[in-house]
Amino acid sequence: MKTKLCIALDLPSKEENLSLAKSLKTLGNITLKVGLRSFIRDGKDFVCELKSLGFSIFLDLKLYDIPNTMNDALKECIKLDVDFLSVHASSGRAALSLLTNTVKEQKSNLNLVAISVLTSFDEKTFLEVYNTDIKQGTSKLATLAKDCNLPAIVCSPHEIELVKAKTPGLFIITPGIRLEEAKDDQKRVLTPLAARRLGSDMIVVGRPIYKASNPLEVASKILKELSL
Repeated sequence: MKTKLCIALDLPSKEENLSLAKSLKTLGNITLKVGLRSFIRDGKDFVCELKSLGFSIFLDLKLYDIPNTMNDALKECIKLDVDFLSVHASSGRAALSLLTNTVKEQKSNLNLVAISVLTSFDEKTFLEVYNTDIKQGTSKLATLAKDCNLPAIVCSPHEIELVKAKTPGLFIITPGIRLEEAKDDQKRVLTPLAARRLGSDMIVVGRPIYKASNPLEVASKILKELSL
């Protein structure tokens, strides 16, 4: 299966994000990611505007709460007709099972996406919080996500092969994609081509596209690289 492209909309204003989205319409089958800041600032109407442009939408809220609260939030997200919604796998079996049952009961096409280990973690900081290493933590969370019937997972490029081997069939979404060696605040990064070769199903690219002088040109270049 061809690796898909998801573009993060993380610009300072709704107007800038909409302008970027409209400039990318000619790319065809891509997904736009709406993160927590944009969703809080611009609201549900912003998501609806993006949907009206014909894009697939990844609502990246990383839900993490008690099961009933997460489930109530999920029901509201289902009303928005988004294609992907992120939830923390570490929220636990009860929460994840409840969410997958709700998606099934409501006959929704929404894909729940398990967050494994944030790409901002390095081994030292992950050990400090979770008392294990990144690979073991990722393996446990991926197994939990699959056991609870979540269809997709987010993991860094460096854990793609581990997740594919441990939990075959999960749709792997990969952040931490950079065109060069710049890492910003993400510690575990790779190029689009490297992520594709490792088996990522969809890569998430933000800064390299929206900070470019010509975002469409950069996005087109990435799509070409993914098709090699």
